[in-house]
Amino acid sequence: MPRNSDLFDRACRAIPGGVNSPVRAFRSVGGTPPFIQRAQGPYLWDAENTRYIDYVGSWGPAILGHADPEVVRAVQAAAEGGLSFGAPTEAEIQIAEAIIERIPSIEQVRLVSSGTEATMSAIRLARGHTGRNKIVKFEGCYHGHSDSLLVKAGSGMLTFGHPSSAGVPPEFVQHTLVLDYNHLDSVEAVFAQYPEEIACVIVEPIAGNMNFVRPAAGFLEGLRKLCSQYGALLIFDEVMTGLRVGPQGMQGLCGVTPDLTTLAKIIGGGMPVGAFGGRADVMANIAPLGAVYQAGTLSGNPVAVAAGLVTLQRLAAPGLYENLHQQTGKLVQGLIKAAHQHGVEFCGDWQGGLFGIYFRNTIPQSLAEVSACNQEAFKRFFHGMLEAGAYFAPSAFEAGFVSTTHDDAVIDATLDAANRVFATL
Repeated sequence: MPRNSDLFDRACRAIPGGVNSPVRAFRSVGGTPPFIQRAQGPYLWDAENTRYIDYVGSWGPAILGHADPEVVRAVQAAAEGGLSFGAPTEAEIQIAEAIIERIPSIEQVRLVSSGTEATMSAIRLARGHTGRNKIVKFEGCYHGHSDSLLVKAGSGMLTFGHPSSAGVPPEFVQHTLVLDYNHLDSVEAVFAQYPEEIACVIVEPIAGNMNFVRPAAGFLEGLRKLCSQYGALLIFDEVMTGLRVGPQGMQGLCGVTPDLTTLAKIIGGGMPVGAFGGRADVMANIAPLGAVYQAGTLSGNPVAVAAGLVTLQRLAAPGLYENLHQQTGKLVQGLIKAAHQHGVEFCGDWQGGLFGIYFRNTIPQSLAEVSACNQEAFKRFFHGMLEAGAYFAPSAFEAGFVSTTHDDAVIDATLDAANRVFATL
């Protein structure tokens, strides 16, 4: 039986950093990542056959738990018919119709293969539709690794962003304006400065890439009003929140309708799928109908679509989201209670199957406030929980995920472990 440390050493010789996505390397928490061999329901097993209760859930897709039998059967059946065609299938229509039925803002939708591809394409579409160049994003909101979105915020409210990744020329982000999340005044100011130059505002309606940060009261409504006033498009990046926080995503909960929405994760049931969609008049600008080009050899892959279709069907079960929200709340409230019993500064928040935990006394509303959390306490908590058999995200800047298979027994076992860990902090 190989050890995790041996596999990591071997991986580092063949793969940069030993991983194929940076956060998996445990650089922010230290230590050696477990190499996962299999998963079922709420559990993972690593190469040493250690079992963990999983609160990463493949970073969101595993809302039904791992290796759901119906999803697995659908994938097997689709694979027997062929892995990829590069041609239209009826299943593509079915999943498009299912997405349109569920997401209020989407009248037409284009399938792609990842969330990064979805957001990149949506921004290109917004620029093509409006004939404008500038885009607005918010510090701490991650929209994939396309060049124009890998940007840090400047210290000033209206400064242009600077690349936060080597290999991105400054010219590629000269039209990207980065503002503070939940600061509507800065958005009003930037529209006043560039009233006819901003193509779109892209936002995570709950920011899940700087932990879990809710929109302040009136923030999303204010973005909608400003975009309508100045002729810009509002893009909701619901790659993480779509079908995770509620049956219609965050837009169904907040009542704000964006012009475009990006999706991924859950709509693929664990397989690589993304999508962007919105108003039909905007989507009409995409090739072959319009001049905005977008294409993908594996877009609408039949195996991935099969997994997504079954997942969407299962999520329509009555009471599913109410129960998911209740179980996530039981976890978060239990963690808060355990921390406070041992005098640890700690708080948390959740919606549906998405949650955030913070080593501070008040729930943060910005990246700066998340950054002010006690990072060392998080690291000790993370490793303590990992040793106790609970796998949380290996970064204080990542949200957590609960599935429909996290029943009372699973949550209770997690809280028992957390009580022991908080006693050591």
